[in-house]
Amino acid sequence: MPIKASELILNPDGSVYHLNLRPEHLASTIITVGDPDRVSSVTKHFDSVEFKTHKREFHTQTGTYKGKKITVISTGIGTDNIDIVFNELDALVNIDLEKREIKPDLTSLDIIRIGTSGSIQKEIPINSFLISEYAAGFDSLLHFYDSEHVQYFKISEALKTQTHWFDKKSDPYVVKCSDRLLEKLTSDKTVTGFTATNVGFYGPQGRILRLPIQDNDLNDKLANFDFDGKSITNLEMETAGIYGISNLLGHNALSMNAIIANRATGEFSETPKELVNELIKYTLDKIIE
Repeated sequence: MPIKASELILNPDGSVYHLNLRPEHLASTIITVGDPDRVSSVTKHFDSVEFKTHKREFHTQTGTYKGKKITVISTGIGTDNIDIVFNELDALVNIDLEKREIKPDLTSLDIIRIGTSGSIQKEIPINSFLISEYAAGFDSLLHFYDSEHVQYFKISEALKTQTHWFDKKSDPYVVKCSDRLLEKLTSDKTVTGFTATNVGFYGPQGRILRLPIQDNDLNDKLANFDFDGKSITNLEMETAGIYGISNLLGHNALSMNAIIANRATGEFSETPKELVNELIKYTLDKIIE
């Protein structure tokens, strides 16, 4: 039965509703960035760019880097946007948009996030590259899907116990990256971590300006968390949603983090733009190896 127009919304030109993309615009390797302006920071390294579009915060460019076709797309901030972007990316390759039917043979995309993050461990310094092996989501996104088979419940239960998790907050979920992409992008220039994906930048990450927060010690509790030697290493706002939705849809995902802040030491990078550009170049070169 065809998917209803109210569920799979298409623009008059046949492109998916939010991203403004058609299937021919998409490469099988995709880089996501939060900041729309960062798309061109990636594609400036390309040999050529053959397609550009933007709608709202979703900017997309597709081109080639040393002969490999890659799409770069901005997601904006937060896992709510990840829900939009990743469902529509999947629709472009796995749904026949004219017939509105799921294709019998599904395509698996490689999706790599390049973003900034803050460490909560003293031993992970600013200006380092961190790859998220696991991610804990403090939002509710994955709980709206039939997702228990991709979650690591023993870790999330230990997280709630050790942090004395406030029961009015969303129930944390824990998901994992693509093992293949982890192996491909790891080197002596990277550290492997366990990322906490927060629902905001200020209070949810323990920052206090004028508003008091519910748990002043949460960051310390997260930093002290331990499950079979796994510690939470850094905070950001998209990775868990990326891993969760990618796992459910059968795509491969990895999150590359430029550590621009260390919350434990109070340091902030003096050269964050340069660091992100170094991570971009590192990631592009590892993709084509």
